[in-house]
Amino acid sequence: MRQRQSVAVSSAADTDRTENPIPSKSDPQQKKAQSFDFLGSSKKVFALCFAFRIANALLVQTYFNPDEHWQALEVAHRITFGFGHLTWEWEKGIRSYLHPLLFALLYKLLAVLGLDTPWFMVRAPRLFQSFFSAIGDLYLYKLSVILFGHCVAKWALFSQLTNWFMFYCLTRTLSNSLETVLTLVSLYYWPCLRPSSSKLPLESRKWGLIIAALACAIRPTSAIIWLYVGLLELFVTRDRLRFIFLEVAPMGVLVLGLTFLLDRLMYGSWVLVPLNFLKFNFLSAGGDYYGTHKWHWYFTQGFTVMIFSFLPFSVAGIMQSKHWKLSGLIAWVLGLYSVLGHKEFRFVLPVLPIALIFSGHSLAALRTTISANGRGKESSNIHRTCPAKMQVAIFFLLATNIPMALYMSLVHQRGTEDVTYYLSKEVLDGKVTNILFLMPCHATPYYATVHHNLPMRFLDCSPREEKGIPDESDHFMIDPVGFASEFAKNWSLPSHIVLFDSEEKLLKDFLISHSFKEIKRFFHAHFKVDRDLQASVVVYGFTGK
Repeated sequence: MRQRQSVAVSSAADTDRTENPIPSKSDPQQKKAQSFDFLGSSKKVFALCFAFRIANALLVQTYFNPDEHWQALEVAHRITFGFGHLTWEWEKGIRSYLHPLLFALLYKLLAVLGLDTPWFMVRAPRLFQSFFSAIGDLYLYKLSVILFGHCVAKWALFSQLTNWFMFYCLTRTLSNSLETVLTLVSLYYWPCLRPSSSKLPLESRKWGLIIAALACAIRPTSAIIWLYVGLLELFVTRDRLRFIFLEVAPMGVLVLGLTFLLDRLMYGSWVLVPLNFLKFNFLSAGGDYYGTHKWHWYFTQGFTVMIFSFLPFSVAGIMQSKHWKLSGLIAWVLGLYSVLGHKEFRFVLPVLPIALIFSGHSLAALRTTISANGRGKESSNIHRTCPAKMQVAIFFLLATNIPMALYMSLVHQRGTEDVTYYLSKEVLDGKVTNILFLMPCHATPYYATVHHNLPMRFLDCSPREEKGIPDESDHFMIDPVGFASEFAKNWSLPSHIVLFDSEEKLLKDFLISHSFKEIKRFFHAHFKVDRDLQASVVVYGFTGK
């Protein structure tokens, strides 16, 4: 695979060298310009991105989406250590074990090395994901080189690394994060997206197909992206029959067949995950159980918030480059996802880097001359001060994205992460024997962080067959005191109860009457998200009196 890549990269590099000839020794200005090319090779780009993503992973200390823990790490922990909670999705067979198995291997390595301590159990998965994230950054750079040249590629990488949402989300252990990486890698290998003058080995498309199939195996909805790319390739290729019958069919059957066998081994029965996923999310609109949004949400709020202050630069880059194939992919994905009732930011994460490539194009245009074929050439006075417009643009982007990235990664909704990490350390000291989470379901990490097989209980929110009937979590949020009083009649007395301060105010008398007192309080958020403000997370311990 690496040999294939090197062939394609060398071809692109040759093209770029033809358009931007190497300056002679007698040209001091060009020689100085050359010294600025610190991203001279793929190895250097990857090293830079990997170092950045490691720091990124260490800085992400907040809770974003339950799937990061409950659909990846919790499952991986159960595979490796024999205990961990499987949500209702695994009972219905709408999740593949392919993604959790990556982290199961990581957990196994930690166990063998004796490193399955609280710190490593929390940090290691995101550090592991940072490796994949850096690969995605590298291929964004390589794809940008192929499409627009090295100058644009540098600014596309700048956009990728400084966009607040990429910083906030890409090193998380969501399947969407890995899907985004695989999307960038696969797009690099598709001939239909490259300039017509770009030569590509025939085998390259096969790599693109294999990686696209892996993305679909991890997240079946990734097929939305590859349907667009596949139809585009079918339209422009001359060997359509070969493409369909000798590439798409065998590659798809191979990857999905192996995934099918893997799931058969893990589930213990034959389970066709893509079909079950399609039935639940598309045919029965099961995802709507967790909330719906207006059809225009991705355009007016979701994707707009994700791309944030890069939006005008991305729009300008699309108009300047006129690369309608790639920009059409963004519109296609946002359009189809808009049809679905249930919407989330992470669903459209794979097309955010594509939009940031166009941002890089418009940034490069501020200090370069963009030729007719869309490739940028650095001006001869690159060693001088940046043009005023570029200085303002860079300052604006950094001033808006860096504070946002740091606040969301270090401050907003960190209480639920902190409390579980705290409990994992208390368990080691024998101070915790039974935990009850009296809060909305899946609000915290679980066994994958606590890492001890002790009794724990959270409030269930599995979809009901009958619509309109509140689940256990809803009952609690509607009437916390009534639910807790009824629940306490049959509970296994917990040593610790975890809840948000918004419910604590209502349940304080109940907790005191059952011999619980406050032990620890953790800051959680400054403003509300879905419900009332949950400013802090509180731990109550049983006093035994």
